[in-house]
Amino acid sequence: MLSELLANYRHLVWKVDGLCGEIVSGFPGEVVCGKGCDSCCRHISVFWVEAVSMAKAVADLPDQQADFIRGRAHSAAADGVCPLLHQGACLLYEHRPIICRTHGLPILTGETAPRTIDFCPRNFQRLDTIPGSAVIDLDRLNEALAAVNALFMRRYFQGKHSPSERLTIADALLLKV
Repeated sequence: MLSELLANYRHLVWKVDGLCGEIVSGFPGEVVCGKGCDSCCRHISVFWVEAVSMAKAVADLPDQQADFIRGRAHSAAADGVCPLLHQGACLLYEHRPIICRTHGLPILTGETAPRTIDFCPRNFQRLDTIPGSAVIDLDRLNEALAAVNALFMRRYFQGKHSPSERLTIADALLLKV
């Protein structure tokens, strides 16, 4: 069953949401991300586990909502805004990919020195430094997501070769699950 195949991913999302929630609550007023703040909402690619999770979320919607989202996916430009962005908000907010959950927060990037911390310039404007407890190690997070995705793909494709490693969000929204 699809829900069982997505269990590891949902657990990872739960952990990421917990971490992001701790960062936001630990720095009141420093994170200004919210509805209407959408400059980071680009049409990106996602792993299969994320794609299938989003496709399932669309399939579970009432027909009119699902058709609206699929219509946006059909007309999405590859280098444009995310097809889920509508009137400054995500149409599948509860089912958005992990990268969308961490956008704007401090992330540690780079596999070798010098590693850098990046975050939305609108956030943390009143701070001179950001403590390590508020920084998400992107490499570590990506390793966990890649491992969850690899396990999912083995089970989902039942050992057969998958058509691609990643899908655009538009392609994910158009999957039949």
